[in-house]
Amino acid sequence: MNREINHTQIEEIPPHALKHLQHLRILYVFENAALVNIGAFVFANLPELTEITISLSKNLRSIHPDAFANTMNLRRLHIFIFWPHKNKCLCCFSIKNYLFLFFLLFLYVFNSVFYSNMEDNIYIETVPANAFRGLCTETIKEIRLARNGIKEVANDAFNRTKMHRLLLRGNKQLTHISPDAFVGSSGLVFLDISQTSISSLPDSRVLGGLKKLVAESAYQLKKLPPVQHFTQLQEAKLTYPSHCCAFIHVHRNRSKRHYLCDHPDVKYNPGFERDYCSNTSITCSPTPDKFNPCEDIMSPVLLRILIWIISVLALLGNAVVLLVLLGSRSKLTVPRFLMCHLAFADICMGIYLVVIATVDIFTHGRYYNHAIDWQTGLGCNAAGFFTVFASELSVFTLTAITVERWHTITHALRLDRKLRMRHACIIMTAGWIFSLMAALLPTVGVSSYSKVSICLPMDVESLVSQVYVVSLLLLNILAFVCVCGCYLSIYLTYRKPSSAPAHADTRVAQRMAILIFTDFVCMVPISFFAISAALKLPLITVSDSKLLLVFFYPINSCSNPFLYGFFTRTFRRDFFLLAARFGLFKTQAQIYRTETSSCQQPTWTSPKSSRVMYSLANTLILDGKQEF
Repeated sequence: MNREINHTQIEEIPPHALKHLQHLRILYVFENAALVNIGAFVFANLPELTEITISLSKNLRSIHPDAFANTMNLRRLHIFIFWPHKNKCLCCFSIKNYLFLFFLLFLYVFNSVFYSNMEDNIYIETVPANAFRGLCTETIKEIRLARNGIKEVANDAFNRTKMHRLLLRGNKQLTHISPDAFVGSSGLVFLDISQTSISSLPDSRVLGGLKKLVAESAYQLKKLPPVQHFTQLQEAKLTYPSHCCAFIHVHRNRSKRHYLCDHPDVKYNPGFERDYCSNTSITCSPTPDKFNPCEDIMSPVLLRILIWIISVLALLGNAVVLLVLLGSRSKLTVPRFLMCHLAFADICMGIYLVVIATVDIFTHGRYYNHAIDWQTGLGCNAAGFFTVFASELSVFTLTAITVERWHTITHALRLDRKLRMRHACIIMTAGWIFSLMAALLPTVGVSSYSKVSICLPMDVESLVSQVYVVSLLLLNILAFVCVCGCYLSIYLTYRKPSSAPAHADTRVAQRMAILIFTDFVCMVPISFFAISAALKLPLITVSDSKLLLVFFYPINSCSNPFLYGFFTRTFRRDFFLLAARFGLFKTQAQIYRTETSSCQQPTWTSPKSSRVMYSLANTLILDGKQEF
């Protein structure tokens, strides 16, 4: 028996309204514009009812959770606004202001397999408790809740529901699946939460049975549960490559093979062989790329130890230099002024190394679960800013110090051409502006600090980023060439007095060679490999680049306090005098107070050469170079 309820002004179908129609098989409810509510047990206890169609009821707002109770033979349930031939999505259900899903919206049977399809219903915001209970005693092959307005899946939402596949894809506002949403459910082997805002997966009770997990474009899902929860997982399609590192070494050895595994025809059933016979690994995509291999930030133990040693040396050494220079009662000369900037830049480099080393400790062994938060967060951007700023300001200041010394020696007889403090301030202001701009550009889209775990601007995908990286490297190489040229000119100037003793000539050459060598070791390897990578011709991997980061990149930051500070007589004098003010090293301080600071003019030099030698002595010894 078939019945139709159409073109009425009924606002509500009351509870038990159809209880006397025991032989009802098919029911059509359509074009009831005034219909708002469908009460409890309206379709309940109708043993022959197999199909219900509700359409063109645009004001329908609620259907009671028990409306379909005990509909044991129901095979088709269609609820939509438009006629099927006018709507591409036949199973669409869009109820204005309807906030809760109480029932199975589209249930149909195909070859004795049940499916539930409910998609593109933007007004459905919640999947409440017991949403599917009592609608079907058979196992539902697939429940589609895709592209709706669902924001939350509540506790017990799938209670007493047998289902194989659940699709929540496209619910962009879905932020939370309750940990108990799947309590009482069974059989779930496929879960699709792609294009949602979910930040965490359900508990291990549902994850343990999953064989396939799809979470593509789920950008808020930045952490995965422990891999031990995925006891049956065979395939995962995720958003971030780093998450696949969790499964890369997972191999399941089956202690008890199925007795049919030895049958010769088992090879023709790959699904059975995979599930019951093989020692399987988990197939995961997207696979980690060359910029983010499956490793910790500092994988080798040696690197993990060295980065702490180098960072502490850089921080403490430069902090002492800066404290002595600023706390000394000596006049703040141009070389001292430049040294303050150099020490500050090297302190920033030390801060970067400490940050990287600290994050490595806290994420050791499970970096894959912290990679996204770290690399896309404020921490990595701040670390990257510090290292680029420190590197560029340090190179700029080293170049300025060298040029200032070259200028002082070359124009030793021209006091009117001496570099004044105002000139140094202008030069360093330009250096700060340049360094700040270079460090800020990756934060606004020119290259990126989030490309690799060590937060260096290695993103050269766009032409602008490529030009940015190559330009910085070429400028550093140009600065190194400038430093070498200045030291060569200083050395040639020193050799001009024909009567200069050979041993003094050798000592100056040795000092300059050490300074040039430290700059060479710091800049050239980094620049060479970085330029090749920027031109998309990488010669080393990211893992190898971490060796450069620890062994070569911070060499200047560690050596500068010694080469330009601790090894100079002037700095040692200022250090002991400052310490004596706090009751320390009083004997050494007294020695320096009584020593004469005047430079004696050698008897074998001419007056002109003596002025050059005096300037050289002040420049290479008193104001900056080391003594041996």
